[in-house]
Amino acid sequence: MAAINQKNLNQLARSAIDAIGGQRLHAADVRVLPGACGSVILDFGMDRLGTLAGGRILAELCLAGLGQVSLAAQGGSIGPLPTVMVETDDPLWACIGSQYAGWPLSTADYFAMASGPARMLRGRESMLDRYQLQEIASQGVVILEGAKLPTETAVTLAGIDCQLPPSELTFCIARTSSLPGTIQIVARCIETAMHKLFELGFDLSRVVRAFGNCPLPPIGADDLQSIGWTNDAIIFGSDVTLWVDCDDAQIEAVLAELPSCRSRDFGRPFLETFEKYDRDFYKIDRLLFSPARVTFNNCRTGRLFVAGSLHEELFLRSLGLLPNGVD
Repeated sequence: MAAINQKNLNQLARSAIDAIGGQRLHAADVRVLPGACGSVILDFGMDRLGTLAGGRILAELCLAGLGQVSLAAQGGSIGPLPTVMVETDDPLWACIGSQYAGWPLSTADYFAMASGPARMLRGRESMLDRYQLQEIASQGVVILEGAKLPTETAVTLAGIDCQLPPSELTFCIARTSSLPGTIQIVARCIETAMHKLFELGFDLSRVVRAFGNCPLPPIGADDLQSIGWTNDAIIFGSDVTLWVDCDDAQIEAVLAELPSCRSRDFGRPFLETFEKYDRDFYKIDRLLFSPARVTFNNCRTGRLFVAGSLHEELFLRSLGLLPNGVD
């Protein structure tokens, strides 16, 4: 089924950046840098911790301005940690059209996973094709999770893929082991539910509103540790509510398989699983990447459906706050 209406998410994201303005970006420790080939780079935390404010800005740019991200003190979360809360009234466009990191930006001298609304200029992803999430725009906004700033070859390739001059591209980037990098990852809890539903054959156009929360894990000593903890936060501790308009049977067909606990790789810290598969993401069961608990509110029938549960002990063990084998 095609998306109901066409939006210009790249323009929305670029307008959001302009509305924030240089003064607020500076206050949030976001550095505006000249990029290769005339592009613009917003560095949210490549060589430093970064800020909470920067994390919220980056996470909302991932949603192309179609969602809100906030922080709360253990608001429905697990463990002694703050909670990242995400909401959107347009989950298909915000999470699948923009937030999902489905673009491996790879050249001989560069690699990063790319998300953001510029994906819809590039296309070539099954979810974008399935829901006809595509744009023609005069500017593009790319979100990168990587260890270094994009090189000239990477910027050139991105321009070719998006059918734009590189000078019309804005790259937003943060290392995983920074506050902005960590916040923007765990703010993807709704997106992981949407992607899992897609894998299970559910019609994503039936999801009309969404809310999620996820514990904000500590900042790791390096990117690898942060990759482990951010994945564990989602897999063991995220809680997502979806408002849907469909037949109850459509929910019942996917409900049991939706939470992360249904994966064959569930139950150990993510880094252990990562090492088990020789650090190859593509060998990990793709059904692992989903929230710990999902609630459906079917607006058509008024029924509630809940699958999964929060796994505080597993999460605390991942963080080293509980020894293995102790509850």
